[in-house]
Amino acid sequence: MTINTRTVDRATILDLHGPFKAGEADQVFRNSVADALSAGTANLVVNLADVSFLDSSGVGSLVRTFSILKEKGGEFRVFGATKQVAQVLRMVRLDKVLGLAEDEAAALASF
Repeated sequence: MTINTRTVDRATILDLHGPFKAGEADQVFRNSVADALSAGTANLVVNLADVSFLDSSGVGSLVRTFSILKEKGGEFRVFGATKQVAQVLRMVRLDKVLGLAEDEAAALASF
């Protein structure tokens, strides 16, 4: 998986590309989140539009990131999930908890 990081308004957006699963992809995500937090971001948005697969490790990383940001007084949103990825998030009932938005504009407007 590759991740592009960008800033829009008062949020850092991580654009994920490829499968989000255990191993290297999970580590790349954790590093990107750590970098964003070190840079002082309080609002983090994850773009899942180009994520082809999400396993339990990926779900765990999203939950961990949500918890870290909440603990620091920040906000966390995800958007653009494909049908398959959205189904996984709904199955584990995280679609509402993580603030799953349809698109980037909706995710940013929720802050």
